[in-house]
Amino acid sequence: MLTLRLCLCLWTRCPFELDDNASAPLRGLEKVKMKWYLVASLLTVLTSSQGILTTLSQSNGKYKYDYATVPFLAEVFKLIVSSVFLWRECKKSAPPKMTTDWKTVRLFPIPSIIYLIHNNVQFATLMYVDTSTYQIMGNLKIVTTGVLFRLFLKKKLSNLQWMAIVLLAVGTTTSQVKGCGEASCDSLFSAPIQGYMLGILSACLSALAGVYTEFLMKKNNDSLYWQNVQLYTFGAIFNMARLVLDDFRGGFEKGPWWQWLFNGYSITTWLVVLNLGSTGLLVSWLMKYADNIVKVYSTSMAMLLTMVLSVFLFTFKPTLQLFLGLIVCVMSLHMYFAPPNMLVDLPSTVRSNPESLVSVPVDHKTDS
Repeated sequence: MLTLRLCLCLWTRCPFELDDNASAPLRGLEKVKMKWYLVASLLTVLTSSQGILTTLSQSNGKYKYDYATVPFLAEVFKLIVSSVFLWRECKKSAPPKMTTDWKTVRLFPIPSIIYLIHNNVQFATLMYVDTSTYQIMGNLKIVTTGVLFRLFLKKKLSNLQWMAIVLLAVGTTTSQVKGCGEASCDSLFSAPIQGYMLGILSACLSALAGVYTEFLMKKNNDSLYWQNVQLYTFGAIFNMARLVLDDFRGGFEKGPWWQWLFNGYSITTWLVVLNLGSTGLLVSWLMKYADNIVKVYSTSMAMLLTMVLSVFLFTFKPTLQLFLGLIVCVMSLHMYFAPPNMLVDLPSTVRSNPESLVSVPVDHKTDS
């Protein structure tokens, strides 16, 4: 009931209060709930600004820097921040829990491997479909995340929540569909079957990486920062391996990767790195204390917020599809997180007033 009251307070914007007789564990739980609402909102803002900053970092429509260096530096940034916070935790009287056995540590490279395969599948998909079709097919990861969330993490979702997830996918897709009089609308269903199969595989891999990361973060009570150090160490190693591979492919024309790592960087480029790194840190926090569905809603709403901001910052023209998609997504957001009594008219329980009770005499007769 306290959780439902918290959701009701958030959606009706009433002050956050708890009963005086509420136990300390419940108060701690509600504080965590309030925190992840704030973290999810911040993640939405940062994710929406990521595309805008990336666009602003271009010069005459091109990147002066090697875009492959951005994820590597973002992983290094996340690793440094997590290491600092872990060091501060270790200085406390009660040191954090850190599992160091190999059976646990060897699980942390798996998300990086899945994302590495996912990135290659993305490039393969774009060989068969155009960009618009690829973006629309990418919304399948919303549904696949819900399915894997249920199968692997054994998290039960209500019928209303399943409907909300499907509505979210429909809303984001609607916002991306262009006018049917345009050529891109005709190409939506004209791609080869390989493109659609790869698109489905890409959505499944993206969902699998997120669900598996949540499994790792909640597998034990280890410190969040210790888990982040392991994740981002392997992430930095894999991204560095990509830079080395690019050197071999280019025949070391520009020299080894560490010599040209910061070539073409500007203030805006560094903001892109900081934005990407901060987004990753927020996602790890949500994986630890919330779940993948919260992350999916944050990133989906961020995409719509980016479209709205692009109307004012760039030459993007708003469409009817964008307006309808926003309405559907907001309805989905409300349907998933709102308390049931705000969605369904539940019959009220009628309580009798003792003063209104009528005494009815009853004659007790005995058979003689």
